[in-house]
Amino acid sequence: MQIELLDTFLDLAETRSFHRTAERLSLTQSTVSARVAALEHAVGSRLFDRSRSGTDLTPEGKRFEVHARALRHEWNEAKRRIQVPQTNAHLVRLGIQNDLAAVYLGGWVAGFRRAVPNTTFYIEPDYSNQMCADLLTGILDFAVMFSPKPHPDLHFESLGEVGYHMVSTHATALSEVTADRFVFAHFSPAFAEMHRQITPQLAESPVSVGQSGSVVSLLMAMGGSGYVLEKTADELVAAGRVQRVADAPVLRQPVYAALHIRHRIAPLHQRLRRVVFRRLSGKDIDPNEKQTW
Repeated sequence: MQIELLDTFLDLAETRSFHRTAERLSLTQSTVSARVAALEHAVGSRLFDRSRSGTDLTPEGKRFEVHARALRHEWNEAKRRIQVPQTNAHLVRLGIQNDLAAVYLGGWVAGFRRAVPNTTFYIEPDYSNQMCADLLTGILDFAVMFSPKPHPDLHFESLGEVGYHMVSTHATALSEVTADRFVFAHFSPAFAEMHRQITPQLAESPVSVGQSGSVVSLLMAMGGSGYVLEKTADELVAAGRVQRVADAPVLRQPVYAALHIRHRIAPLHQRLRRVVFRRLSGKDIDPNEKQTW
């Protein structure tokens, strides 16, 4: 069976629209229809009902959907596992929330390599939605993210949280911070909403970005105020490049581990989760810790 047939089936099961699936997969509607027909012929059952109200899965299609997701995940994992370098036993593909990569990636990967030696790591900083999609298809094995996207095939665990502090090139008090010289941060949808509720007077900022590093770049180039990761704030203040806005509230962003449900109790994935948890909680990693997990 061609994997493209499964991809088309699963996308159509989500969109319930031949037109929308054709757009998303950059295909013609006739190609989508032909792939569905080929898959229905292969499994020996009609998988979709089409009517004026839309496209719906048949009972057979609903039963097949679970297996289709598993088959696609297994296929992508199989392709990756044959690419493992001969010197190592495992290849692990990691997704890291974009905003965390610059500050935390080095320490996490150092801990990962101690916890699971003889492993090759492929690391992709990205955003939560895309990482969830890649975990579903088997492109990623493990991800650290801000915004879990619930799905029956995905498992999420809370790892802790990171704090964001307001810094400024000119202001020491919140009353001195104005929207016209403020960089509004939307590190996640939940963070942006919290930001608006707690500091509504700054929500009309003319500049909004989604990464702490971008906030720093803008502040250094233009001056102004904005929220950055706590570790970044500490470094900038110590270097004399900015000052902390003393009475500005600290905004906290939860951090989650994400993995495919089939890996929920896998020892390797639990070791990765433990490394991130300990680093976020401020605990040092014992080089021999891998022997006790």
